[in-house]
Formats: sequence, C-alpha cells, structure tokens
Amino acid sequence: MSSSSAKPEPGMIRTIFAGAAVAGLAIGLAGCIQPLYGPTAGGSSVASELQAVKIEPIPERLGHYVENELIFAFNGTGSSPAPKYRLIVTLQERMTTPVVNTFTGHAEAGDVNIDAQYKLLPIAGDGQPIASGNVTQFVVYDRSTQRLSNVRAARDAEIRNAKVLADQIRTRIAAVLATRD
Repeated sequence: MSSSSAKPEPGMIRTIFAGAAVAGLAIGLAGCIQPLYGPTAGGSSVASELQAVKIEPIPERLGHYVENELIFAFNGTGSSPAPKYRLIVTLQERMTTPVVNTFTGHAEAGDVNIDAQYKLLPIAGDGQPIASGNVTQFVVYDRSTQRLSNVRAARDAEIRNAKVLADQIRTRIAAVLATRD
C-alpha cells in the first residue's frame, strides 16, 4: 500500500534543523574573524607594527639565541623604522635527565625546559604594558656516553627552543597589535 502524502522521518527533521542552526551560527560569526596579518584596527599593517618593536638585550647564551630569533621574527627585512614599542623578555632554563639506563647508570635522554616572560611596552606614553605573558617550551634530546656530543645536543635543543619561543611570542604580540587602535 502506498500513501499519497509522505511524512518526513523525525531524524531527517532534526538533521535539517541542525544544519540550519550551524549555517546561521556560521553566518553570524563570520564578521568576528580578523586576519592576523591584515590591517590593524588603526589602519596600519601588522608587519609594520612588528617592525617597530625594539628587542631589549637578553643576557646569557640562551638569551642571545632568543634575542636573535626575535629580531629576525619581528623584522627580517633589515629595515630600521623608528621604534614605537620595546619588548622585555626574561628567561628561566631548566635541564633535566628524565631517562636513566638502569644497567649502565647513564642518562639516555635529557630535556631543556625554558620559561619566558615577555612584556611589550610603548616607548611613549604611560608605560602600561600593551601585552604580557608567559611562554613555556621544552625539547627532549638523546644523550650518549660522549661528553662533547651531550653538550652539543643540549645546545642544539636550546637553539630549537629559542626558535619556537620567538615564534610563539611574535604570534601573541601580533594578535594584540592587530586588534589595537
């Protein structure tokens, strides 16, 4: 027996309503998304704002690595615009050997943990921080019985950490500068 009026199934009705709700939500939120490297709220470009950040010197070897990565990340063009902001970064490093071979008693792996605190301050104005925060990064490296290779592996881990920390700090500051008037 066939009927001339087909009723939609309850599952199909729920699917249609769910699809309509998702589409309505997507349309409503479409105006909330702002590209990170588009123009800022004030009209300038985020890249030019990042180039105007002066990186304050960071002490010690690890600080040297992070400072160089930040300089390249903020202004890899080689131009020197007048600074509008200054970035202060303080680092804290911990090295541990989490895996020890029970037969030989030698560490088989090590890790380098770095905590970075950053503060972006305007050069002119009241000196209130524009952006501040903490970034933590760690890298695990293999150790061997040769001391020199362990030192080099630890240094390579520091350099990898420096690159990731600089990228994270730059991205967070770019996000703040993109929304700033």
